[in-house]
Amino acid sequence: MLSQKTKYALKALLYLAQQETNHISKTIEIAEAATIPKKFLEQILLDLKRGHLVGSKQGKLGGYYLLKSKDDITLADIHRLFDGAIALLPCASLNFYEPCSDCTSEDSCLLRHGLMTIRDETLKAMQGITIASLVKK
Repeated sequence: MLSQKTKYALKALLYLAQQETNHISKTIEIAEAATIPKKFLEQILLDLKRGHLVGSKQGKLGGYYLLKSKDDITLADIHRLFDGAIALLPCASLNFYEPCSDCTSEDSCLLRHGLMTIRDETLKAMQGITIASLVKK
């Protein structure tokens, strides 16, 4: 399940993706249009900036804009940035791997192999959905 923070990040990115090229959106503008609490949005935008997905401009005419192309931002990118691993267990994760403390053999663990299949299919689906594809719908 997506966290509220991830959902709000997606809503903010969708708003930014629908703006004219070179448009800089103020935080309050994004918050009102996407119905996101302003204080929470400020934290999310900073995380998106640290993730090199959005850029910002300071000052009276400042705000936020997409830094990365909306065609290149996937649901997998956002999920990993805010919610971490896509896998259901750390031992099945690609980027956040950790062995299970109660497992005697990862190679023969049927649960791990099943969850790796789920991870692969979920990842494939999430990588196939971009911010641009969501805006088009």
